[in-house]
Amino acid sequence: MDYKQAGVDIDAGAAFVEAIKPAARSTFTSGVLSPIGSFSGAFRLPSGYKKPVLLGATDGVGTKLRLAIDSGRLETVGIDLVAMCVNDLICNRGEPLFFLDYYATRKLNIDEAKAVIEAIAKGCVEAGCALIGGETAEMPDMYNAKDFDLAGFAVGIAEENEVTAPPPTKAGDVLIALPSSGLHSNGFSLARKLLFERLKMRFDDPFDGLRLIDVLLKPTEIYVKRFAAHKNKVKALAHITGGGITENLPRSLSEGVRAVIDKKAIRSQEIFKLIGKYIAEEEMFRTFNMGVGMIWIVDKNDAETIAAACGGYAIGRLTAGDRSVEFVS
Repeated sequence: MDYKQAGVDIDAGAAFVEAIKPAARSTFTSGVLSPIGSFSGAFRLPSGYKKPVLLGATDGVGTKLRLAIDSGRLETVGIDLVAMCVNDLICNRGEPLFFLDYYATRKLNIDEAKAVIEAIAKGCVEAGCALIGGETAEMPDMYNAKDFDLAGFAVGIAEENEVTAPPPTKAGDVLIALPSSGLHSNGFSLARKLLFERLKMRFDDPFDGLRLIDVLLKPTEIYVKRFAAHKNKVKALAHITGGGITENLPRSLSEGVRAVIDKKAIRSQEIFKLIGKYIAEEEMFRTFNMGVGMIWIVDKNDAETIAAACGGYAIGRLTAGDRSVEFVS
C-alpha cells in the first residue's frame, strides 16, 4: 500500500500549495519575511510602538459552513473566517498583522479548496493583514463526502496601555450601531433548523430580492479599516457574535455603567424578521446580531459625526448602573 491508497494524496497537496501562492502573495505587506511553503511564517513587527503587545484571536464560521458545502457556494466563507477573527482583535484595539488558516477535509479537491483560500486572501486584503501560512489536512476517516472544516488564526499588535487600561466609558456616552450584512457567522444551527427543517424552505426560494441561500451566505462585514479611521474617537467597541448584543456588549463596558438600547432604533434585515416570527424575542437577541455587526461607544459630542462617517446610527446610551444591557421599546 501507499499513502494515496489510504486516502491521502501528497501530490495533490503539493499542487494545491502552488495553486494558492498567488492569492497568498496578494495579501503580503512589508512585514512579511517568509515565502509561502516555509515551515512557519515570519513577520517583522512594525516600528513606532512604545510598549507593543501581541494579540491573538481564533475562530471558525460555525454551521454556516454546512450551507456553503451543501449549496456548493464556497467563494465567501473564507471572508467570514477572517472577519470573525480580525473583528475580535480590534475590540481590544489591536491592528491585525497576519493570518493563518487551517483547512481539513476528507479528500482534497484543489478547485474547491482554492476558492476558499482565495476568499480568505480577499478578507485579509480587506482587513489589511497578510496571509503568511496555513495547514491543509486530508483525513479520510474524519469527514464524510465533501465535508471540510475551517479555522482561522489572527495576530495583531497594540500598545500595552491600550490593552490593559479599563474602557473609559461613562454615563451619557452614545452607542453607535454598525450594520451587519445579515446573520454573519452566528446562529446558523437555529436558523437552519427553522428555515429548512421546520419551514421546509429551499436554497433557491426568493427572499428579499435574492435567493434565500444568497441572503444567508452574505459574508461577514470586516470593520477593521473603519475602526482605524476613527480609533481616537471610539472609547470601546463590541463585536456582536454568538450571544448577541445581550452578552457581547457588557464585555466592553466599564464598571458602574449600563447600556440602554432602544429596540425600535435597531435596523434589522428581513431575515431577522422572518426568523423572529417563530423565535421568542429574548432568544433572538441572545442568538443573533439582529442587524448590528458591531457597536461603538463614543462621546455624545462625537456621536453624530462618527455615525455619519462610518455608516452607523445611534441605538442607545450609557447610564449609571450595573454592567449589563437593558432593552427598551
